[in-house]
Amino acid sequence: MWPLYAAGFTTAFGAHGIAANLGGFAEDTVTSLLVLGGLLALYDGAEVVLKPVFGTLADRVGPRPVLLGGLVAFAAASALYAVADGPGWLWVARLGQGAAASAFSPSASALVARLNPAATHGRAFGSYGFCKSVGFTLGPLLGGVLVWAGGLRLLFAVMAALGAGVALWALLAVPAVPPLPRTRQTLLDLARRLASRSFVVPTVALAGATAALSVGVGFLPVSGRAAGLGAVATGAAVSVLAACAGVVQPVAGRALDAGRLSTRTGLVAGLLTAAAGLCCAMLPGLPGVLTAAVLTGAGTGLITPLGFAALAAATPTERLGQTMGTAEIGRELGDAGGPLLVAAVATLTTLTYGFATLAALLVLAAAALLARGGPGRPRG
Repeated sequence: MWPLYAAGFTTAFGAHGIAANLGGFAEDTVTSLLVLGGLLALYDGAEVVLKPVFGTLADRVGPRPVLLGGLVAFAAASALYAVADGPGWLWVARLGQGAAASAFSPSASALVARLNPAATHGRAFGSYGFCKSVGFTLGPLLGGVLVWAGGLRLLFAVMAALGAGVALWALLAVPAVPPLPRTRQTLLDLARRLASRSFVVPTVALAGATAALSVGVGFLPVSGRAAGLGAVATGAAVSVLAACAGVVQPVAGRALDAGRLSTRTGLVAGLLTAAAGLCCAMLPGLPGVLTAAVLTGAGTGLITPLGFAALAAATPTERLGQTMGTAEIGRELGDAGGPLLVAAVATLTTLTYGFATLAALLVLAAAALLARGGPGRPRG
């Protein structure tokens, strides 16, 4: 399992390690905020488009070849900019990294489900999510140190080595998982499965969790600066948010496997906890920022392993890659939509109302989940 956890770390580190340093250390390429936004959107945009494609391919040929191919492609795309420095190559490398992550991320999720019995899916996805949270937490910090020491090219070189190393590790340690026989699926069958409660409920919860996490990472420092806090304090608050999300995930997964926590209860509690965190973000000063970071992180950490475990339980094994890849679109939309919503409301009013708007949507999602029931019955 550890090479799969390392793959989760790689995609998170690749996304945040570079994104956090583009604006300050790529002056020759990032000539405006519009260019910066385009470079940031390349990675996530490629994932939104390609994850369902590679997830379906993983079901067809087996998830292990897609995992290995994606990791090798990630290493190659990273090495491209490390060797061929230039503004144009940065765009190509960033797009290549996003496309490669679109291949190995859903394949790793499918392998986590395939290589673990259903009774331990909560713990497995909790550990996988923990390692991704470590990547999100350490990416900006380690990326900043590497860029300070040797520039952006050194960061890309380290990512190339990371991708190649994880690929070799997975080649040696991850067993071959053959594709399973699949019944013929029409577009109507796919639409029905993706519209079912067993898919929509956990995907919406995952999107809400990702939206809250992105808003916390992006806007809590703004609240901190408005309250007179320095860069160290606001940076610590973001680190607390990511750390809480990482610590809670394995705990929530083990509680699910042990029967101490149901999927429905956990998803509702996670949404309400994240909403409470966003409400605390409206309070002035350091106590409000830190409380918001703790609660938002804990809420997202509670939702993530339960959501993926619910998706795995309700999906035919031969369609796991397709489901995981499609569910990731929900997370990516939450990742982009949450900050856009808060920013739009804050532009018209204040940031306080932006936090309140997203918190209200999370409460509405929790209420709808309670009213309509849980994710539905598992397969089989």
